[in-house]
Amino acid sequence: MRMHNPAHPGLVLKEWIPEEMTVTEAALQLGITRVMLSKILNQKAGVSAEMALRLSKWLGTTPEMWAGIQSAWDLWEASRQHKSIRVKPLKLAA
Repeated sequence: MRMHNPAHPGLVLKEWIPEEMTVTEAALQLGITRVMLSKILNQKAGVSAEMALRLSKWLGTTPEMWAGIQSAWDLWEASRQHKSIRVKPLKLAA
């Protein structure tokens, strides 16, 4: 069952980063640029497979968790933007 309006992984990540930690410090610990982390946190970029691995090691979660959050958001976003797509079901030749 698909979620209705799932959270972008950047919003979820904001909840995991301590309030007192700067984006620059978090990016350094993750081994990425501040710009990349900022894009994720501001929902301008998604979480790639590599980023899911980094986040899981950093936060003690699983990469599947982050990939799942990203996938749910991608599917929801695509379904919102492509409601008018009409595709006929596959018919096999008799």
